[in-house]
Amino acid sequence: MGDPKGFMKIKRTAVAYRSVRERIGDFSPVALLREDSISEEQASRCMDCGTPFCHGACPLGNLIPEWNDLVFRGRWERALELLSATNNLPEVTGRICPALCEYACVLGINDDPVTARENELGIVEYGFKKGLIRPRRVQRRTGRNIAVIGSGPAGLACADQLNRAGHRVTVFERDARCGGILRYGIPDFKLDKRVLDRRLKIWEREGIRFRAGTHAGVDVPAAKIIKGFDAVCLAGGSRQPRDLAVAGRELKGIHFAMEYLIQSNRRAAGEHIPVDIAIDASGKSVVVIGGGDTGADCVGTAHRQGASCVTQVEVLAQPPACRPANQPWPAYPQLLKQTTSHEEGGERQWSVLTKRFIGEKGHVEALDCVRVEFVKDAAGCMQMREIPGSEFILRADLVILAVGFVHPEHKGLLAELGVAFDQRGNVKTDEKYHTSVKKVFCAGDMRRGQSLVVWAISEGRKAARAIDEYLMGTSRLPQT
Repeated sequence: MGDPKGFMKIKRTAVAYRSVRERIGDFSPVALLREDSISEEQASRCMDCGTPFCHGACPLGNLIPEWNDLVFRGRWERALELLSATNNLPEVTGRICPALCEYACVLGINDDPVTARENELGIVEYGFKKGLIRPRRVQRRTGRNIAVIGSGPAGLACADQLNRAGHRVTVFERDARCGGILRYGIPDFKLDKRVLDRRLKIWEREGIRFRAGTHAGVDVPAAKIIKGFDAVCLAGGSRQPRDLAVAGRELKGIHFAMEYLIQSNRRAAGEHIPVDIAIDASGKSVVVIGGGDTGADCVGTAHRQGASCVTQVEVLAQPPACRPANQPWPAYPQLLKQTTSHEEGGERQWSVLTKRFIGEKGHVEALDCVRVEFVKDAAGCMQMREIPGSEFILRADLVILAVGFVHPEHKGLLAELGVAFDQRGNVKTDEKYHTSVKKVFCAGDMRRGQSLVVWAISEGRKAARAIDEYLMGTSRLPQT
């Protein structure tokens, strides 16, 4: 530990953002990169705990105390080496991860936790700025060819690890450009796509082959993929959206969140979207159903498109602002989250159930809603109950459904391969990420269900090691 009293002398510095007035006029990143000197100062707050709970809370096992100490001492290059050893996309997690590590920080027991996420971002951006991150030469090739289906965080991490092990890797992506949810599901104001392209170019120069615009199972039959590769990793994500089966669902103007965000990201990238299929919030009363991060991304997107008003509703009760007693440290607590999108305006309502959609001439005009509460039944189970007399109408010209995903898309590639599914509809695997089909593996949301980007990267890394062991009998790739 560089400064034993660092946490006593230095207070946590919050992330700096562009002003609301400026940022809602474009899709450029809202967060500002901080100076290296501030990162060095903030890193001094790390206490080098005997048991680093931050390390255990991170799905990637990032060596947080070690690289905090190195940053404080100005040894940025070594800090980058340690960070890169556990994380294939620190420039992404450093921007969008909910920072599970910070909620487990020992300092957070009675003070503000260490800015681990911003320190991570500072390290990787220092590496790019100084030219330290560049294509690496693969020392030897094994002669084995592996197909990775899907170029989201799980697929990319898996491909990078397998390429490091010396295998020839081909990544199939059905969309026009690679990146999966990182490119199409996360708005540019949170993740500038130039950040993603910068890393993809490096991987391409290292030997990974990207086949964007190629729909595995359609453009290339599953049988051909199985025959042409020594192993296959399915990493297509969980893309089957959860619907809201209420009266009036067939009305126009009601869209799934991912449909809305994908189209918005394509427009931001300069793609032309025909007027007859465009989902545009300009001048409209927008209601986003779902109180999670995806819903918040839709709120921020609607602001930038010029919505007249935006309301986000959630069926669950409003979470507490402070850690509740039943969610003690170092657990990740369910707290009220105020994102940059919420800071930009709009209204949030909790404990709201949508009973039906109301419309005229085939287009949605309002939501018929009621307030609800959750109470325990005789068996002690929580049950939702409508509050008598709490019915109300919420006007809406555009409704966005952000209520999550149920499982991966079964139709197409998965059905053609004949992989088994678990009770939740996800691809079933053993402890080695092997599916029910010979030489076919699976990782990420397609296997574990909808989750965080950091979990997807972890899944991809573990699947890569399992595939390497399957092909070579042993593996030098890390177990995490």
